[in-house]
Amino acid sequence: MRTAINAVFGAETPVQRCRNHKLRNVLGRLPCEQQVQTASLMRAAWKMNQKEGTAKFHQIATWLEHDYPDAAAALREGLEECFTINRLAIPRSLHRCLATSNIVDNPHSGVRDRTRRVCRWRAGMAARWSATAFLEIEKSFRKIMGYRDL
Repeated sequence: MRTAINAVFGAETPVQRCRNHKLRNVLGRLPCEQQVQTASLMRAAWKMNQKEGTAKFHQIATWLEHDYPDAAAALREGLEECFTINRLAIPRSLHRCLATSNIVDNPHSGVRDRTRRVCRWRAGMAARWSATAFLEIEKSFRKIMGYRDL
């Protein structure tokens, strides 16, 4: 994904990694007894500024390194992009919606649900079906929490 963003928008374009996916990826590599504490530490680090939060993540990764190297590697991968909204000083009211990919994933899953029974995709019809599905699910969109701070 990053390669495509770099090609279209340039390497300097800020990207925010989905924190839910990061959390799920790291916790999936840990035993149950380590998951609660690690999740709490990660969530606390995301509330810090970029420099402090990144340092905290490195500290957590060092702590995990010996017993759970896969979890430590998952934590370090793409770490800087997990703190983009912190680095850009985005208002806290917008963190909940902009820190995850839900704002993108939700409409796409709605299109998938509405087009899953289409079996004959003729030339030019894919765009029509997709556009129609997006227009239909648009009716259920809600305002972004903190939209006044955009």
